[in-house]
Amino acid sequence: MDSRLLAEGDKVRRRRECPACSARFTTYEIAELVLPSVVKRDGRREPFLEEKLRTGLMRALEKRPVSTEQLEKLILRVKNRVRASSERELSSQQIGEWVMDELRRLDPVAYVRFASVYRSFEDVNAFRIEIERLQNTLRDSMNSE
Repeated sequence: MDSRLLAEGDKVRRRRECPACSARFTTYEIAELVLPSVVKRDGRREPFLEEKLRTGLMRALEKRPVSTEQLEKLILRVKNRVRASSERELSSQQIGEWVMDELRRLDPVAYVRFASVYRSFEDVNAFRIEIERLQNTLRDSMNSE
């Protein structure tokens, strides 16, 4: 009778009618999407885990003025990029870069926090260099608007 996409487009709600008794009912269909494996720096492979992504982001965003809704949208955008890659395997570096792209726009402090762990900053100079890079990127984006 009727079909509609729900949520992020991965669910379909269908209104149906039984041809024998004319009873009406609703069914929900969920697409099973297999996300690629993540290849870690040491060569290990593991499944893409949304919860692991969320945990890392929550650490970076701790005590920052970012809502849960903004966090969930960021996670969804990263997951969509992972899905859209149509690769069987993605490097953790690629996913980390996508996350940093999102954080750079959302909250520069969270971006530096995430980058410090992701890029394994070993001293204060590494922080300074990353902050200067971030300031230049922000300045360039403001000038192009």
